[in-house]
Amino acid sequence: MRRTRRRTTSLRTVLSALVVTGACATAGFVPAATATAQPPASDGVLAAMQHDFGLTRGQAETRLATEKKAAATERQARRAAGSGYAGSWFTARDGRLTVALADRAKADAVRATGADVELVARSARQLDTAKARIDDLKAPSGVASWRVDWRANSVVVDVVAGRQGDNDVKSFLARARAAGGSLKVETTDHAPSTLAAGTVGGDPFYTGNVRCSIGFSVQGGFVTAGHCGGAGQGVNGWDGSYVGNIQGSSFPDNDYAWVNVGSGWWTVPVVLGWGTVSDQLVRGSNEAPIGASICRSGSTSHWHCGTVLAKNETVNYSQGAVRQMTKTNVCAEPGDSGGSFISGDQAQGVTSGGWGNCTGGGETWYQPINEILNRYGLTLHTA
Repeated sequence: MRRTRRRTTSLRTVLSALVVTGACATAGFVPAATATAQPPASDGVLAAMQHDFGLTRGQAETRLATEKKAAATERQARRAAGSGYAGSWFTARDGRLTVALADRAKADAVRATGADVELVARSARQLDTAKARIDDLKAPSGVASWRVDWRANSVVVDVVAGRQGDNDVKSFLARARAAGGSLKVETTDHAPSTLAAGTVGGDPFYTGNVRCSIGFSVQGGFVTAGHCGGAGQGVNGWDGSYVGNIQGSSFPDNDYAWVNVGSGWWTVPVVLGWGTVSDQLVRGSNEAPIGASICRSGSTSHWHCGTVLAKNETVNYSQGAVRQMTKTNVCAEPGDSGGSFISGDQAQGVTSGGWGNCTGGGETWYQPINEILNRYGLTLHTA
């Protein structure tokens, strides 16, 4: 999509304004799954770590190195733990990764990966099952969030301070305890809030001071990530001009949104290749199987490829759980949210979140495109 105006430009530049890929970048906003990502050891990152954590430059470099090592160890430890895996966490103080384990027989195999082991009663699968039951409950406003806490080996519900005595909160907690998972209740002084974002394929779009990427063009607009903004918010394009409004948005639980376009903008069935590959035409949305190759386009890290790892996975961001996601080993960075996942010429989904970066690698989840189309009755713009 692009605003009509006189300007000398290459075909690629024109397409870059029209493609629909998504990315969300704003100070302070990174989905929970990316919170443990290792940023590149640039001077800017090192300076920020020195300022915010009170470290010397050498200490900051050491911390980044130990975090990178811990991330590699975690993958090995998870495999070694098998069904007994119950979560893991990195401790900056000693630079160690601890793996919670519900199967004592796997302890030596997990320790052999370099991780510390903490034996617990419940596996991650058991805790996730309990949390999934809570996901099905309707939470009152006095309940801020709930999550699996691997350190506590339980499901934790955060209640807004001063609301513990509300009847609807008490009722919710009683039903949550019935779900199992050794429920713990904690209080928080701050209720969660959504953050804004915006618009078009591969290229950036803006809602206020928040940047996101476009996913795919649909008839009358484009789709992107739901955490990029709420229904009714105005959206500006890469050049700052008005594009349209967010017509529908869901986050958490889901992570999708769609934006109508007008004011001289239009849609095209293209995903930007950012000079790495040719810009890609979109010809359909046939779902790729697990193990298939897949590529992603976004306005921060541009074009990267990998493999589909899993489907129907629940991702627990700080803003809440998002269900029915597809996991890949394609890297991504803040600002890529909402961007396009495509396999061959078939649209797959819009970028939601992940961990890692495009220097050291990582994993990224996307919301499947066909669910978005079906939810809002949209028609994918195809070539």
